[in-house]
Amino acid sequence: MSSAPSSPPDLAAAVRAVLLDPEEALDLDVHGRKDAAVLVPLYVADGRLHVVFTKRRDDLSRHAGEISFPGGRPEDEDADLRATALREAHEEIGLEPAHVELLGALIPTPTIATNYAVYPYVGLIEPGYAWVPSAGEVDQILEFPIPTLRASFGRRRLVRRGVPFRTDTYEIDEHLIWGATARMLGDLLERLPPELG
Repeated sequence: MSSAPSSPPDLAAAVRAVLLDPEEALDLDVHGRKDAAVLVPLYVADGRLHVVFTKRRDDLSRHAGEISFPGGRPEDEDADLRATALREAHEEIGLEPAHVELLGALIPTPTIATNYAVYPYVGLIEPGYAWVPSAGEVDQILEFPIPTLRASFGRRRLVRRGVPFRTDTYEIDEHLIWGATARMLGDLLERLPPELG
């Protein structure tokens, strides 16, 4: 694989049409003392869009064991938060920036416990990518089709740091998506018309 995906133009255009413009997303303000960015990788297989997630290692100091999109905080060499999302995806799952067609952005989302303002960028990639997970950060790479994600939605009671709360979740087998990642995923699913799933 040597370049961004040559996706069906109508699919790329249809997804791009429902997303925020990346420049506009950069201008949106969100509660959080520290900026961060994530990449929401999508690919088409068997006629359906799929979403790529990481499951973080259980021994990390922040968001241990959680399912998230590849991403993190900006570094000095990053031109902007889009560059941060692409760099972090390369570091965490081995996804080359040149293999990503950036389609747009989602609404920036705050994290409650760690006080990040997370800017999500949506990118289209080729299916069957040979992932190279970061041994220090990533326990597993997960790929779910959009219809499975839609069907897995629910609200449940969680307890974190001794505090009970009800929240939106997506539960597939033993995998639980919640928190900021669930809010970003919910934004994506609300924007995508059913025929794109």
